[in-house]
Amino acid sequence: MSAPDTAAPPANPAPNGPSAPPADPNAPPQQGQAQAEEQDEAAEEQDRPQDAWASRRELADHAPPSLRIGSGAGFGGALVTGDQHGVSGGRVAGDVIMGSKTEIWQLGPPAPHASGEVPAATLERLAGSFVADEEAFGALADRLREERVLVVRGAAFTGRRTAALMLLRRAGATSVRSLLRDRPPAELAAQLDAEQQRAEQGRAGDAPAPGPVGYVLCDLMADRTRPLREPHLLAVRDRLAAHDGYLVVTVGPTAVLEEVDPAGWQPPSVAEVLTAHLTAQLRALAPDPATCEEYTGRESARLLALPAVTGFLARDHQLREAAAFAPALARHAAGRLPADELDAFSLGALESQVREWFEEDEAALPLRDKAFLISLAAFDGGPYALTAELSDRLYAELLRTQRPHAPADVPVFGTHIGKRLQLARAERRQAEEATEWGPVRQWVAAFRDDRAALVLLRELWTAHPSARPALVRWLRALAEDGRPLVRTRAAATTAVLAHADLPSAMALLVEEWAASPRYRHRMVAASALALAHFVGAPNVPRILDGWSQGEDRPMRWVAIRTHALIGPERPAGTLRVLRTVVRKEYEESRREDPPAPLDEVMVEELAGAVELLLLSEARETVLGELLASYEVDRPARDLTLAGFLRACGRGAEPRTGPECGPGPGAEDEGPDEGHPPGRPLVLDWYREAVGGPATAWVAHGLTRLWRAALGDSLHSRDALEVLRLWVLAAGHRQDVEWALAALLPALVAEPEDALRLAHLLRTMPGEDGAPPPPVAARLLTVVPAAGHPVPQPR
Repeated sequence: MSAPDTAAPPANPAPNGPSAPPADPNAPPQQGQAQAEEQDEAAEEQDRPQDAWASRRELADHAPPSLRIGSGAGFGGALVTGDQHGVSGGRVAGDVIMGSKTEIWQLGPPAPHASGEVPAATLERLAGSFVADEEAFGALADRLREERVLVVRGAAFTGRRTAALMLLRRAGATSVRSLLRDRPPAELAAQLDAEQQRAEQGRAGDAPAPGPVGYVLCDLMADRTRPLREPHLLAVRDRLAAHDGYLVVTVGPTAVLEEVDPAGWQPPSVAEVLTAHLTAQLRALAPDPATCEEYTGRESARLLALPAVTGFLARDHQLREAAAFAPALARHAAGRLPADELDAFSLGALESQVREWFEEDEAALPLRDKAFLISLAAFDGGPYALTAELSDRLYAELLRTQRPHAPADVPVFGTHIGKRLQLARAERRQAEEATEWGPVRQWVAAFRDDRAALVLLRELWTAHPSARPALVRWLRALAEDGRPLVRTRAAATTAVLAHADLPSAMALLVEEWAASPRYRHRMVAASALALAHFVGAPNVPRILDGWSQGEDRPMRWVAIRTHALIGPERPAGTLRVLRTVVRKEYEESRREDPPAPLDEVMVEELAGAVELLLLSEARETVLGELLASYEVDRPARDLTLAGFLRACGRGAEPRTGPECGPGPGAEDEGPDEGHPPGRPLVLDWYREAVGGPATAWVAHGLTRLWRAALGDSLHSRDALEVLRLWVLAAGHRQDVEWALAALLPALVAEPEDALRLAHLLRTMPGEDGAPPPPVAARLLTVVPAAGHPVPQPR
């Protein structure tokens, strides 16, 4: 078992390079089959295992923030990133307030689609907690008095309906009637005539008119087939002027208006709405009417300072959710709602929003918008263009499930990006994205609530099983993509699904990838299992241990790669598994007659796992385990020395991409001209250890492994090559030269060691075939010759 060549980053164009585009779902069957065969042939030619270090860098660079290694975020029991997920985690008593209750969402009349008079008590209640910018609201009321009809445009759940009712009240309407919203805009005038006739028939004899009447029409259905036009409003204005009435129409951002000048509704902040509603609730709890204002002010300030409230306000909650939170706070103030249930309110509201997105009713989102929400959950914080591109692929897969015999009809142009993100309660911003060519600035899209992606994927997988076939096909296609970000997000999404339902995710996705002959699939399986373990999916180590001992070699490879990624959590156990596997590899090679050569790919993977462990935060534990076991037998020795030399080469190679630069925790302070070597990570570790009494054993242990590698006929060539890289790095960095000057004398135990090192320093080629660099001559002075004292470095 020889160590891999650490002189250059492993050749691996396939995982990071471009891949063939997916087959056209609308292509004829024969053409689509030909495209698929061409893609398979191209993929087979490029398929190679990716370096374990590069895999870890991809997870660090491209996984969602909530799932990245070391983020500390994840699920735990019924928790989502540290917040209670539902109420399954402990004892529940009393009235559990979750967002799906009718009482939570009711901000106005209980039946917004009914036609009839809005009760005066409802208007009084809304007025008691209504808050808006007084100047802007007064201007809207003046415009309503003058024009008689006003169209108010605003996003859903921003209080536009309550604002319409309050505008009618401010304009002087003595009563307010709600109109049906599903009538065509052309029938608005006729609808008002009918309402006026019913009102006149309801008055007895010569009774005087009660005063101006207000009409509200919420969420008018105006689309391209029946837009709201100016003549419609002119006809309505004539009717209203004749009968002394006012009309406010609310529409969403996507409503189609022709020659209509709508008034934009600017909602108040969530904090203002919560404060106003809480004050109204506390007035009813005041023990003494004489001190009501003092009580509400004091109690409101106390409640708004609670951690549950500050956390709620820090999230992206809607106004309706703030209005619903106020009664919960009032019940908590009265001792009728425990603190843990108050803490769970924010997540419950988010869960209700996710369920609402996937509902199928008259107000349901179009299927394409649902596909975008799912894609955004998978690519949360990723480039918007990529999220939109892949959401259309998912839309085509969902259409295949919904209409299996019809072609997938994906519109080329769709909703404007701003409206799409507003619907998803997401935002767009510029951020740097890591690529194989270095960081680039892109427009990224992310949910404003960082819990939304996890909650949405969990709800989709567990509550909507009919969507599973399309989602599985989509994730399989993402695993084929040539872009590291796409493959990593496919793995991250699968990890969340595995946490929600491990058996289904394993059977439908992970096991198929793990058993594949293609390394690209296996790498996605390993990343998915590693991320699933990080978010708390059960039994992942048990699965890996079983695959490590099994006869299926692709699954064995996946188990080793995953052990490398999660190994720092259990370093001693991981090393035991790696030693067991390497011994199994040696035994299997000896069974043949004559003995077969070792599987080089498996050997490289085992060494890569040791490398990652040595470069992790558990490095001292790993070093101690390696020193205690590497001389037990030949397989353990080869595994230790090959992994050790790979780790020593990390950071010393010329930097040609993000996976070849310094690893986590290593700073790159050297010059960037010509991409010179960086600072070798293991040598830097040695420099830190050699100066402290408590870590002297680390320096001695690293020296011991170096001597073993230099004196082993199978590893000495690779060891000398790593030393050559260190010398080249020392030519660019003085701190590397000082560390190497301290190490080289310690590597000389026999005269042959001094001769070997001196020969390397005298004859080694410089960069691009140049003569030995000047630093080699300086380092030669610290290598002791036989019978001569060792010069001390400056």
